[in-house]
Amino acid sequence: MQSKRCVACGQAFHPRAQSPGQCYCSLPACQRERRRRWQRARRHDDPAYQENQTRAQRAWVERHADYWREYRRTHPEYSERNRVRQRVRDARRRERVLARMDVSTRDSSLPSGTYRLSPVAAGGLAKMDAWTVEIAVLSTT
Repeated sequence: MQSKRCVACGQAFHPRAQSPGQCYCSLPACQRERRRRWQRARRHDDPAYQENQTRAQRAWVERHADYWREYRRTHPEYSERNRVRQRVRDARRRERVLARMDVSTRDSSLPSGTYRLSPVAAGGLAKMDAWTVEIAVLSTT
């Protein structure tokens, strides 16, 4: 029989005579990759399979509620690596510039002084935590 190239590892292999359409060699890593790809395609194409997988995963989590807590306790290097990576993600998030129409820029800063902030009637604000105020100068320094 003609040899083929494994889709996962790229090595040449001889397919079994019973499976002429075989695309993966018999190495355990390649067979894991074959099953992983099959499951991903099945979850994508079959809503019932996806729902069953989700239910099974939830049931496992309920039966093993302390799994991650125990794993972090017994693998401190994992926890530390995760903390470092989270700090990097947080720093990236802080660096992002968000475009907002109503945010003051450095160019529009007010001079030093004492100000009185008076609330203005909220007229359909999109943000719950935003204030619309009138600023009146009381004195300047």
